[in-house]
Amino acid sequence: MAEVSNKTPDPMDVALGAAVRIRRRTIGMSQEALAEQCGVSFQQIQKYENGANRISFSRLVQIARALRCRVVDLMDVLDTPGHDATGDLDLLSRMRTPGALELLAGFERLPQEARASLVNFMRALTGPESAVYARHKESA
Repeated sequence: MAEVSNKTPDPMDVALGAAVRIRRRTIGMSQEALAEQCGVSFQQIQKYENGANRISFSRLVQIARALRCRVVDLMDVLDTPGHDATGDLDLLSRMRTPGALELLAGFERLPQEARASLVNFMRALTGPESAVYARHKESA
């Protein structure tokens, strides 16, 4: 009998999956359309995007072609020499939160004054911990 693994996904697999998802959503492609172009089920694309299943190199090439980008565009955050990718991996992980991409797209369309007001509103809603985190990120 095969042994079932309860391991959590590797952060690199999660980050690569998030990069695929961000690119797919950016160009307005559905999971079904990507799956069809790659010859897999949309459930498999979901597993790739969640980091639950690893993406083989040959599949990554198929995905990149379907997404009309280069393989390195999807892997860029994972392999930047002399750069600690921890923050990038955290960002990609946060972008997997349901609604995050829609919020970011809307945020980008707001005028600067409205953006500042929205950020202050979010800080007020989420408490002082997030304000400290935001100030730390701004100074980095």
